[in-house]
Amino acid sequence: MDKKIKRRIRSFLLIAAGTGIMAFAIKSAYDSIGLVTGGFTGIGIMVRRLTTDLVDGGIPIWITNLVLDIPLLLVALKLKGRRFLGWTLVATLLLSFWLGVIPQYDLSGGDFLLAAVYGGVLMGTGVGLVLSAQVATGGTDLIATLLHMKLRSYSIAQILQVIDGAIILAGIYVCGVRASLYAVFAVYITSRVSDLITEGGKFSKAVYIISDQYEQIADAVLHQMNRGTTLLPAVGMYQKEQRNMLFCIVSKKEVVILKEHIKNIDVHAFVIVTDAREVLGEGFLEY
Repeated sequence: MDKKIKRRIRSFLLIAAGTGIMAFAIKSAYDSIGLVTGGFTGIGIMVRRLTTDLVDGGIPIWITNLVLDIPLLLVALKLKGRRFLGWTLVATLLLSFWLGVIPQYDLSGGDFLLAAVYGGVLMGTGVGLVLSAQVATGGTDLIATLLHMKLRSYSIAQILQVIDGAIILAGIYVCGVRASLYAVFAVYITSRVSDLITEGGKFSKAVYIISDQYEQIADAVLHQMNRGTTLLPAVGMYQKEQRNMLFCIVSKKEVVILKEHIKNIDVHAFVIVTDAREVLGEGFLEY
């Protein structure tokens, strides 16, 4: 099978699975208890609750989602072209489809904390799968992207935070303060879980070492830890002194061993340890 076709099938499966999980989280964790977590689906939750007296059960979330998304997609089509929309249109339609066919179920049993945790984990998983296909699901993400064309001084993430924040604040009026506070907690869990899926769970440590004994330290890292190091030239700006700095990547467990080697070789070494969210290549994650 052609690689291009395989990529398309993989993208579709990721989008289908991701939007399905998102829809389940929205209907069974958020809507069942009234957590408005932003986005067009958050507006849909509010609209459904506000229209229960007009329509039996209120206007379904999938209808609100489609009504808001369709004109937005038309605007994006005009401003950005068909190539920009691509899979975003598919993701938008699939999300509305799942919202329409998946039955509602009270996953948390009326407990706000459980709803925030269950919903956050499920939503984060769904969002992570969709993002892994390099696709957005439309909605406020698409609004932020389009507004960014006019508001260049602000990032898409900043614009999105303002829009979703306004929706969550509006949720206070419809669902109450308590639900909105738990909604913020759910959003935090969603972001952490989606990051975990898109970036992988195998975090590493980046270590910078400044020492006059850099050759001995590099030798210890290479032969005793089986890790490579990179020598970087550096200049200390206080005395304008030429120094050499080692840079290496190790696992979270290995950083303790590395610091022990450094201490045994040069107790005066200057060491910086920082997180490396994703490391691709030999000895770490494969592409």
